Amino acid sequence: MKHTLSVLVQDEAGVLSRISGLFARRGFNIASLAVGPAEQIGVSRITMVVQGDNRTIEQLTKQLYKLVNILNVQDVTNIPSVERELMLIKIQVNSQNRIEALEIVKIFRANVVDIAEDLIIVEVTGDPGKIVAIEQLLTKFGIIEIARTGKISLVRTSKINTEYLKDKVVAYNA
Repeated sequence: MKHTLSVLVQDEAGVLSRISGLFARRGFNIASLAVGPAEQIGVSRITMVVQGDNRTIEQLTKQLYKLVNILNVQDVTNIPSVERELMLIKIQVNSQNRIEALEIVKIFRANVVDIAEDLIIVEVTGDPGKIVAIEQLLTKFGIIEIARTGKISLVRTSKINTEYLKDKVVAYNA
């Protein structure tokens, strides 16, 4: 199972290197990684997605706490949270399919950030499912390049699990 870990660290040189070294020594692959300033000056938030069962992730969390500069580690996988990714995707278009491509972009509330006669660069922000869905739909145009950020995540203050609500809406509308 993939787990999303939110790690607060002191913003000092070498912290990310020590974390990635720990993962490498333990044979873990980091599927997604995003690092940026947190709400406090001098603190960064690292959001990473790693594969493992609950026991393995618990052991990994304990190992992370042993590293210098680690302030907090939280597995937010099963906690109601807001998750987002950003993707830039460059696709090939022509006069016959440009309108169809732009309609897909519009449906997904994405943005065209660059356009040329035969290429479009699209910016998509959303949950990982949205990113995968639009990528699959745009594949038929010919993907030239893709750049994706890692997943970022914050725990919902309301503690409302919107995944649960989505299931209820689908059941209600059925």
